[in-house]
Amino acid sequence: MKRLAVINVVGLTRSILDRTTHMKAFATNAAVIPVVPAFPAVTCTVQATYLTGLDPSEHGIVGNGWYDRALSEVHFWKQSNHLVAGTKIWEAEKAQRPGFTCAKLFWWYNMYSTADYSITPRPMYPADGRKIFDIYTAPGSIRGEIKKDLGEFPFRQFWGPLAGIESSRWIAESARWIEERYRPTLSLIYLPHLDYNLQRLGPEDPAISDDIRQIDTVTGDLISFFRSRSVEVVLLSEYGITTVSRPIHLNRLFRERGWIAVREELGRELLDCGASKVFAVADHQVAHIYVNDPGLTGEARIAVEKLPGVERVLGPEEQATAGVRHHRAGDLIAVADARSWFTYYYWTDDRRAPDFARCVDIHRKPGYDPVELFIDPTISLPKLKIAARLLRSRLGFRTLLDVIPLDASLVKGSHGGIPDPADYPLLIVPGAGGKQSPPIPAREVFARLRSVLAE
Repeated sequence: MKRLAVINVVGLTRSILDRTTHMKAFATNAAVIPVVPAFPAVTCTVQATYLTGLDPSEHGIVGNGWYDRALSEVHFWKQSNHLVAGTKIWEAEKAQRPGFTCAKLFWWYNMYSTADYSITPRPMYPADGRKIFDIYTAPGSIRGEIKKDLGEFPFRQFWGPLAGIESSRWIAESARWIEERYRPTLSLIYLPHLDYNLQRLGPEDPAISDDIRQIDTVTGDLISFFRSRSVEVVLLSEYGITTVSRPIHLNRLFRERGWIAVREELGRELLDCGASKVFAVADHQVAHIYVNDPGLTGEARIAVEKLPGVERVLGPEEQATAGVRHHRAGDLIAVADARSWFTYYYWTDDRRAPDFARCVDIHRKPGYDPVELFIDPTISLPKLKIAARLLRSRLGFRTLLDVIPLDASLVKGSHGGIPDPADYPLLIVPGAGGKQSPPIPAREVFARLRSVLAE
């Protein structure tokens, strides 16, 4: 039975590929296929589209997060695979190929799936308020065994101010570990390293060369490893990242209009979504706008369309055309231009920002926050402050690691809209002699991967 490893190198585009050594060499004997990204071009949506061959209107993943209208709560970065409708690629293959197995390594919606082997980030939250970094695995026995062999997953290098190559190296090593023990038919491997500094610094910063070299080395070693075991390799990416210079604060606009409701807790302001008339769930360059007072829909649309940096606003008909109309989607969807992005900020006085705003806290924030990649530059001796806070936490004291700035202008790269074709993600399939192919829609990746398995 033919076996395949799909290595998802986040942020890989043609211009970045041309600056690599190992991946470029791999591509010389392959078809390099640009992919028109799924909309919105964000991690959870794109991965769900690749793995089902469906648009978001069908699989239901309209972003990295959305507003649950029944619970009146925003949910980001959930993990249950039951959220994704449709037949997944491994399920389709299993139906036709007895004995087919799949390893899903750090791809999203990894919990409770029908994949045979799974590893995904999953902190523990004891009742005393601590957050202990860990992983979730299926089968559960993998968790202890792989940590014994590879050490703890470097969670702080997976996201936050310290995010870097160590997490992608560990994930690559976990792919080797799974392959050596279980020999899955299909391995899905997520390497996020380029995502970090492409957002922090922007793709035009010269320092990105070091990041490209690092991920190229990790990917090149992984390609060689799988080839030595007669496993076919495909390289894939989710989106390209564009240079940005303008954050857009939709919720502050709505607050000026009197549409946002906040409640005060311990002197801090919390967004009260259920009581708000209009509010936005920001997700990179896309924002889902939920209108609890339908009479304000037209006025809200006009107000957003007038904002500098907003490229377009999608109502129900436009959402249907874009393949994203779903009950989880906003009543309106705002799309930023290539040099702009949306914040979740709703407060007007930083002293009254919620306590989680200055922390890495991806689940409490009612929107995606790339500023979590930075340490507040106004903090003197930040390493000492962080070490002191971590020590207090280890000693059992409750403490906030409140080192994240509230300055959205620090972010220099983003994604989410459909970019210029030069910034399309790539599907690199071996065996076509370096052939340059026309772009394909994101949902076609599903069929292309199945055709590689069938060859």
